[in-house]
Amino acid sequence: MIRCQNLLFLDALTRNPDSPPASGHTRTMSTEIRKLTYSDYVCFPDNGKRHEIIGGDHYMNPVPCTYHQYVSRRLQFQLYSKIELAELGCVIYAPVDVQLTESDIVQPDIVVVLKNNRIITPTKVKGAPEHLIEILSPSTETNDKSLKRNLYERTGVGEYWIVDPFEQTITQLVLENGCYVQKEREGNRVAVTYLPDVDVDLDQVW
Repeated sequence: MIRCQNLLFLDALTRNPDSPPASGHTRTMSTEIRKLTYSDYVCFPDNGKRHEIIGGDHYMNPVPCTYHQYVSRRLQFQLYSKIELAELGCVIYAPVDVQLTESDIVQPDIVVVLKNNRIITPTKVKGAPEHLIEILSPSTETNDKSLKRNLYERTGVGEYWIVDPFEQTITQLVLENGCYVQKEREGNRVAVTYLPDVDVDLDQVW
């Protein structure tokens, strides 16, 4: 994941509207650049990259590899079959905008929202879903394991799975008393904690 360093872009977003336009040179950034918000997010270019705002900063990812998408589809299919087809909630795969705060807008790989959680709007998911899944890529691994983990914990996402498609592992984090606790398991099935009788067969994922 790349934290954007386009100074002219940030200059355009933060410039006082009464100040003169930039002259084309890169100026030194102020130490008090304002946090980016959803109104800035919708202005990002549709260039095939995955754009996110975390803590008011802009991050950009390249397109995932084919194996990443293979794993994502197989996870999504199992959850869709057991949750959405059973009319227990919605299972949404990327790209989908999830706005957790005014300055935190992410695009997780898979999003699960239960039917009584009224946070799905025509343009985005606004609020904390029951379950978010991130599938690691070389460009996203560090942030998925730290930055996003802290964000999801802080904003009340009930369950967070970190999927490593190359090591073929799933780290299952469950929110307990405001903090994530890693769940241990035996065998090749991972059961969600927010619904009974819903699990994923890892033999059908890798």
